[in-house]
Amino acid sequence: MSGPHTWETFSPRHDRCSGRIRRLHTSLLLLFALLLTGSRFAPAHAQSTPTASRAGDLQFGGGFTFGNSDYNFNRVSLDGGAFYITFDKRSHWGYEGDFHQVKPASDSTVYERTYEVGPRFYLIKGRFAPYAKVLYGRGVYNFSGNVANIAYNIYTFGAGTDFYLTQGLNLRGDYEYQNWQSFPLSTLHPGLITIGVAFHFRQ
Repeated sequence: MSGPHTWETFSPRHDRCSGRIRRLHTSLLLLFALLLTGSRFAPAHAQSTPTASRAGDLQFGGGFTFGNSDYNFNRVSLDGGAFYITFDKRSHWGYEGDFHQVKPASDSTVYERTYEVGPRFYLIKGRFAPYAKVLYGRGVYNFSGNVANIAYNIYTFGAGTDFYLTQGLNLRGDYEYQNWQSFPLSTLHPGLITIGVAFHFRQ
């Protein structure tokens, strides 16, 4: 793409980079503090009840997202937010829906917005619930200067863990590797990290 906003100009300035690093450190410190608090005060039985005695486990939450993307083989740092919902009908198996919107600090007209859904596999290890997921959906890319807003099919591989802080509150650390199909030059493969918190309902 041409014009004053080229992807070669997307190297973040020192102050913007420092601000992003400070936000990431703050989020990680908050997560660590909550984990310590949860380990001390969360009830020992704060885990899923047997499948035969429940209709399913539902959670919905949101968080801060950080990551990297690319366009024409140039790396771009991103930040933004995410919302997610999971429903685990069977022991170890369930479904997840995710929404992300992220953008580079150097160009406010550019953003990547995604909507995805798919199956997930999880395990219960005390208060931790590590999982893996495969999602499929749509991604909307808004190009620099608002010259175009185009949707693409995407698929994602992801993994992470939920931590049962209390019986009704979960913390999450999540990683996704997205593949945007038919994107110009096949160059868009964002990697996103989300630190989040969710309300958890056992039905």
